[in-house]
Amino acid sequence: MAENIEYNEDNIRSLDWKEHMRLRPGMYIGKTGDGSSQDDGIYILIKEVIDNCIDEFVMGHGKKVEVSVSKEKVEVRDYGRGIPLGKVIDCVSQINTGGKYDSKAFKKSVGLNGVGTKAVNALSTYFRVESVRDGQKKVAEFEKGALTNDHKIVKTDEANGTRIVFTPDNTIFKNYHFIPEYIENQMWNYAYLNTGLTIHYNNQKFLSKDGLLDLLKRKVDEESIVYPIIHLVGEDIEVAVTHVNQYGEEYYSFVNGQHTVMGGTHLAAFREAFVKTIREFYKKDYEAIDIRSSIAGAISIRIQEPVFESQTKTKLGTVNIDEKLTMKNFVADFLLKQLDDFLHKNPATAEALHRKIMQSERERKDMAGVKKLALQRAKKANLHNKNLRDCRIHFNEGKSDKKQETTIFITEGDSASGSITKARDVETQAVFSLRGKPLNCYGLTKKVVYENEEFNLLQHALNIEETIDDLRYNNVVISTDADVDGMHIRLLLLTFFLQFFPDLVKGGHVKILETPLFRVRDKKETIYCYSEEEKQAAINKLKGKPEITRFKGLGEISPEEFEGFIGENIKLTPVIFKENTTIKKMLEYYMGKNTMERQLFIIDNLKIEIDDASLVA
Repeated sequence: MAENIEYNEDNIRSLDWKEHMRLRPGMYIGKTGDGSSQDDGIYILIKEVIDNCIDEFVMGHGKKVEVSVSKEKVEVRDYGRGIPLGKVIDCVSQINTGGKYDSKAFKKSVGLNGVGTKAVNALSTYFRVESVRDGQKKVAEFEKGALTNDHKIVKTDEANGTRIVFTPDNTIFKNYHFIPEYIENQMWNYAYLNTGLTIHYNNQKFLSKDGLLDLLKRKVDEESIVYPIIHLVGEDIEVAVTHVNQYGEEYYSFVNGQHTVMGGTHLAAFREAFVKTIREFYKKDYEAIDIRSSIAGAISIRIQEPVFESQTKTKLGTVNIDEKLTMKNFVADFLLKQLDDFLHKNPATAEALHRKIMQSERERKDMAGVKKLALQRAKKANLHNKNLRDCRIHFNEGKSDKKQETTIFITEGDSASGSITKARDVETQAVFSLRGKPLNCYGLTKKVVYENEEFNLLQHALNIEETIDDLRYNNVVISTDADVDGMHIRLLLLTFFLQFFPDLVKGGHVKILETPLFRVRDKKETIYCYSEEEKQAAINKLKGKPEITRFKGLGEISPEEFEGFIGENIKLTPVIFKENTTIKKMLEYYMGKNTMERQLFIIDNLKIEIDDASLVA
């Protein structure tokens, strides 16, 4: 029988703006992770501040933004008009206060809800805002959203603009660290979408002349491009597209300068319109999968009052741009005219594109028989599949606020998978157990994915056979021992993903589980250490003669201990794919058969370590 809990006026609470943001940060900045994922909240904080600078640039004020990020502190300075001095405090501490409600001043802005910098303020242990306008300067300082220092307006010879300085609160973003590659990627996206804007970030300069054309040149391997990138620019829309010699589809979509990492209505419209245009141009009803296979594309649009599916603006929900024009028609009308014209004017590109589509069609038909047999095997295996221990919530289904947390651990052997399975969160964490070392698939065709039972089962578990849009887990975590065999399995799995599903890696989904190498403890305290340096620090801290345990494999860690390593304090290292990296050359170097380049590297870097004790006579 349910307990009868009294419910009256005392149960009703009214939170002020900063209390609510600190109590429910996920509503405003998404994940409160440690920085290992590119969509973690600490990067959203940076984005919220820079978005204001970009809006100033778009309105014609200030062509330079300076960004500095150290271990904990972030500083952003623009050279726009500056916040009106009498409203400086209100603009960073009064919810639903800002200049963007006036559509004349900010016609096609990202930050329309008056929330951005308030969230940064509330979720920072230190926050400072400075505004300079026409020789006068106003400064205000805050701690966790509370005003601590209201400086008087003073005269200055500084240029107009706004400076924001903040330190994220480490009680909310626990053990956070900034990954430079993620921030650099943010800066490049801002540069591509705002040609003429110069961003200075930590002594690096980010500037783009050709927008999305520059973006695709940086994102795709130049040697793998099938035909020169098609770059189309219209009013409030820009598109860049090509085909590459790799598997999968790769897209980058933006709305009003915001990177919509989860796509949305504009990307869906682009994918559909591209297929329709190609069919009409070649006058043949090709399968959509053949037209889009191996595509690399980018689309950017600017619209008034965009509707996003969440405050973090990762997916566009706008269906109608205005009373007369739908998103679908807006994108389709542009592509049907501009792409068709381009292909007629560039017959060499049109021919190369046509050959690529026909090649994809042949490969699909050649694999049809293999896929049919594999599907039959998979259906049988699913009835008795011991490889996968699934979770209840999936990344591609429903509207759970835990979708971002969905994780699949790929483990080696029954002992490791057993410990993780017992310790996991059955709501969001699944386990896939490898039966042995995977096949080295370097140089093989995608047939091997269907012919190799383990790869086929893994592909089905992830649900990425046709597209990663159907991916069932946001985090695909390789969980192997930190020994030679474990590292080898890690390389074999990365080879599989990079060769056949590179968009999974480029999308930031593939990660490595970091588990402790040592446990150092005495009767009062237990410290888990992830390196030799951490072990020495723990020994020095505990003093005396603490007990030291070296974990040789994941199976040695008890389920009770594992719960602490895959829970709130999980340590994940993202697999970051560097731009301008040639996948083919990289895989050949690491996974090819005895390449001379690799042999010479090993010889040049070989070190023989001799135990000092062996030198004692």
